[in-house]
Amino acid sequence: MRVYLAGPDVFLPDAAARAVRLKAICAAHGLIGISPLDTLEDVPAAWRALPEARFIALCNEAHITRCDAMIANLTPFRGPSADVGTVFEIGYMRALRRPIFGWTNDAADFLTRSTAFVGSDVAEFGGERRDGEGMLLEAFGMHDNLMIDGAILSSGGAIFTATPAIGARWSDLSAFTSCAAALGGRKRNG
Repeated sequence: MRVYLAGPDVFLPDAAARAVRLKAICAAHGLIGISPLDTLEDVPAAWRALPEARFIALCNEAHITRCDAMIANLTPFRGPSADVGTVFEIGYMRALRRPIFGWTNDAADFLTRSTAFVGSDVAEFGGERRDGEGMLLEAFGMHDNLMIDGAILSSGGAIFTATPAIGARWSDLSAFTSCAAALGGRKRNG
């Protein structure tokens, strides 16, 4: 089973080494990890003339299309929510109707993280929490925005959380390992 490894991991200083570690964990569970950093085979000649950003986007979409499932790193990135590129990739995989598993190294729910991000601008209005612009804060007790959690759960996947030691937010792979084990077990049993 080929598994696309979505997440902001590509922005880490040791992104290539991280991809090797994630792939090794996948292999230990009978999966083939595919990183966004992997060279795409059979790249259309027309893509090579495109600006780098477009080329990368098309290659990532092609990787996703060629995979059977996805494991997505939902650890909040530059805000209270998952990386926006990762969220797009989750939607893309959901449209393909393939399983998605998510993992995060922040066990706090989305409301808690959003409230902390907004800060003192949060106020109660009619039993609802709203920010300084009057915008409602989601209060569903989910890991992230309801569309992210919904896509993962509707795909037959699951979300795994960890609370790593201080300083290990981007290095702890225990929740990722749980995803790989669950997906690998599903492969063996189904």
